[in-house]
Amino acid sequence: MRRILSTIILRHICFIGGNLPSRATRIVGLPRVFTSKYCSGTSMDLSNMRKRYKGDLECFEESQLVSLDPIKQFGNWFDEATKCPEIGESNAMCLATATKDGRPSARMVLLKGYSSEGFRFFTNYESRKGCELESNPHACLVFYWEPLNRQYLRQKNAELEEKYKDTEVPMPDYWGGYIVKPFLIEFWQGQTNRLHDRIVFTKLKDGESELGEFQHAAEGGWVYQRLSP
Repeated sequence: MRRILSTIILRHICFIGGNLPSRATRIVGLPRVFTSKYCSGTSMDLSNMRKRYKGDLECFEESQLVSLDPIKQFGNWFDEATKCPEIGESNAMCLATATKDGRPSARMVLLKGYSSEGFRFFTNYESRKGCELESNPHACLVFYWEPLNRQYLRQKNAELEEKYKDTEVPMPDYWGGYIVKPFLIEFWQGQTNRLHDRIVFTKLKDGESELGEFQHAAEGGWVYQRLSP
């Protein structure tokens, strides 16, 4: 079984807004991990926690797009990510959903396939994300491919593998897949000067043909434009 959703796809991280408590909650028994340089009571100054991104000579220009089809462009970046030994799971993505009244939630899931039709993942239909997608079929996927110097550990359930090695693993009725059909895809590349490169593709609606002031025709019913810098 599969279900169809609408989405926005980004290469790097995005932030989902929400109502925050007026004070931070302190959990008794946990060690302090911030020095006084950043932490004062319940207030933390993280303004100096920055890293260097790419330099001006490594900017991401429109001429560097391997295709004007954003799905093919995604495939090119995805291939680069899969070949990077420092990235443990290149298909890991943040899936953001919201309730019918707009209360957001986000979690990490694994991409299990993609094509011109959309991006595919599997989940429990009775889970929080499944319930939210049922009532509000709009979502946002974010792939963050920043190499991390960490060891990757994969564990398997040997007992289950032995039990079902010669037969198909039974699947409950509440388990299935979604195909996320994108209408906006943004390619983001960080720059040290903080003028990050942002090129966004937007799917034209049926009957829509007029381009915006800064838009350019792409392929497959898409248009693209530079958002920044």
